Amino acid sequence: MLNLGFWKNLPRPFFALAPMANVTDAAFRRLVAKHACPDVLWTEFVSAHGIASRGRKNLVIDLKYDELERPIVAQFFGSNPVHIKIAAELAREMKFDGIDINMGCPDKNVEKQGSGASLLKKPQLMKELILAAKEGAGDIPVSIKTRTGYHEDSLGKWLPAVLEAEPAAISIHARTRQEMSKVPARWETIAEARTIIDKHFSGVDKPLLIGNGDCLSLEDGKLKAAKYGADGIMIGRGIFQDFWVFEQEKEEHTVKDRMLILKEHLDLFEQEFSGRKSFSILKKFFKIYANGFDGAKDLRAKLMTFENPAEVREFLKDYK
Repeated sequence: MLNLGFWKNLPRPFFALAPMANVTDAAFRRLVAKHACPDVLWTEFVSAHGIASRGRKNLVIDLKYDELERPIVAQFFGSNPVHIKIAAELAREMKFDGIDINMGCPDKNVEKQGSGASLLKKPQLMKELILAAKEGAGDIPVSIKTRTGYHEDSLGKWLPAVLEAEPAAISIHARTRQEMSKVPARWETIAEARTIIDKHFSGVDKPLLIGNGDCLSLEDGKLKAAKYGADGIMIGRGIFQDFWVFEQEKEEHTVKDRMLILKEHLDLFEQEFSGRKSFSILKKFFKIYANGFDGAKDLRAKLMTFENPAEVREFLKDYK
């Protein structure tokens, strides 16, 4: 049975921040939600196998979220339907708005577990995982995030199997696993997916299609959605070029604005991850804040030399 849940109430097209490991953590999501929130947010992906094991308590921390982030989707990866069901049950208990299964991650360690993009080779297992998640999710909608195929585009092979399980939404990165991000996203494959979905569902309600790949602004996203038939657009790397990428009415943001956001990020990072995550993880965000103004490159280089948040704060006191 098709359960769209909160997805049904989103605008068209809607915009989502792509889930990215060690990027869309609790600190950064809260920052984005406060200053320029997209229509929907995902957590970083969490191992369903880990959730089903005695190590659950160490992973639940990665599912922490703030009410500001709603609607918020919990993302899991795994290849065992029993584990996926257990993870979905946990997400339901934690009152997430949605549950997503990652079926597109190209990380070799994830693929060795039969998860992520490797699932594209097993359409029947993709279907079984969605059904298992729906069983554990109760009334919470289940979606997936994947790619067009593994070695080559294979939408015609895996998408019909997935549609039999009736997920609420399907996010498709318009590249194969083999292509990674080495070639431009091929949005014509999103149009192909649209055709397959429309043929499979004759009624008004059908799984929503989310396009992903090389979209760096709301304006570009709206054009792509209209041209290729996507219900929603996912932006990932675009936020590294523009922290306010999801801002509906564009405003001018000064260097001071950027430094204030950086300071706020430092505070949230320490609050959420002190003693758990290395400061080096935070350094990848410096390109977001030290960007787009004269002297940004030199500032970014200087920030990269610091070893802890306290050093950054001390430097920013005198930065003009």
